[in-house]
Amino acid sequence: MTTPPPHGQNPYAQQPTAPMGQQPVQPGVPPQQPYAPFPNQGAPVPPPAPSPAKRGGKKALRIVALILVAVALYGVKWYLGQNDAETASVGNCMHNDGTDSKADLKTVDCSSGDAQYKVVEKFDDTSDENKCKDVTDSTIAYIQSGGGHDVVLCLKENK
Repeated sequence: MTTPPPHGQNPYAQQPTAPMGQQPVQPGVPPQQPYAPFPNQGAPVPPPAPSPAKRGGKKALRIVALILVAVALYGVKWYLGQNDAETASVGNCMHNDGTDSKADLKTVDCSSGDAQYKVVEKFDDTSDENKCKDVTDSTIAYIQSGGGHDVVLCLKENK
């Protein structure tokens, strides 16, 4: 048995129909949104936040890289700051580009005509020129002090 229509309505009138694929419209009921299997389809998905371990790892890597660069720069500065007297070895030949009172010794090839002196002994971490008095063949003592590295070179003149 069917219920009669409300008073004043045509019992034989058809219900309004909705376009195909949509729900029928009923009087007094708001229309429903169609079902969407992926409601945010097309919307950008934000990337996942990096884990704290990854952020910490990158930060530690940057710190290590900065330390390595600083050490490398210090090493280059130290090496370039050394002069030939500090890096000379026994047997090296030297040329004085300065004067007798303000010497500027440079290492040169011993077969070169510029070779004025030969290093016969070297004393690091001292500025005592008397160390060369007991060195055989030494005719000149060259002292360099300051800059954190004192050196005495006992030299023999090349003739």
